[in-house]
Amino acid sequence: MSHSPRLIPVAEPANPEATVLVLHGGASREDDPAVSPTQLSVLRMVPIAKRVGRSGRRRLAVYRLLNSTRGWDTRHTPVDDVDWAITQLQERTPAGLPIGLVGHSLGGRAALLAGDRADVRSVVALNPWVYPTDGDLDLSGRRVLIAHGTDDRVAIPAKSEAAAQNVARTADLSYVRVAGGKHAMLRRGRTFERLAAEFTASCLLDDREPSDLVRQVLAARAPLQL
Repeated sequence: MSHSPRLIPVAEPANPEATVLVLHGGASREDDPAVSPTQLSVLRMVPIAKRVGRSGRRRLAVYRLLNSTRGWDTRHTPVDDVDWAITQLQERTPAGLPIGLVGHSLGGRAALLAGDRADVRSVVALNPWVYPTDGDLDLSGRRVLIAHGTDDRVAIPAKSEAAAQNVARTADLSYVRVAGGKHAMLRRGRTFERLAAEFTASCLLDDREPSDLVRQVLAARAPLQL
């Protein structure tokens, strides 16, 4: 059975200045490949999407993407769903609006791999499940943040650090180690939310004064631990 991706609106201001697409993770399941709006990996992104919307102060259009299938189907990957979603956003919003991608786990991987799409200006990958070679792409002109909990036992932080070194060859990259953070982002959840929201708003809104947290992240020349 085939399934279709879906966009869930979180914030739709009348005159948005940029658009943010929030991407969930979640492992595959052979018995039910469909994505449910109530599965935990999807629900984890709800507070993050809302925080991004609040941080945008009615200047950011924010949408959550529900993938066509769970996990990472190599025949139709979450990156294909991101491509579909970006096309939908470009039809719904004024032409040429910058786009920010925010993803967790496999959604973080999808955000990185889709970061070279047209109009994408910023990428945030939270506890991304990646291969080191996932950073072998050209993200010139993008600002990228990878934030990874030090106690993540599902997505190995060392792999995202290796991928980050590759991303840094072309992109303006920041890497944050969230002390004690685990994969589900329940521990240190507010830190993950703040990083995603404030970094994205600062990157997409040209006249937005960076918060003290974002200044600290942008100024770091090596992995920063919070």
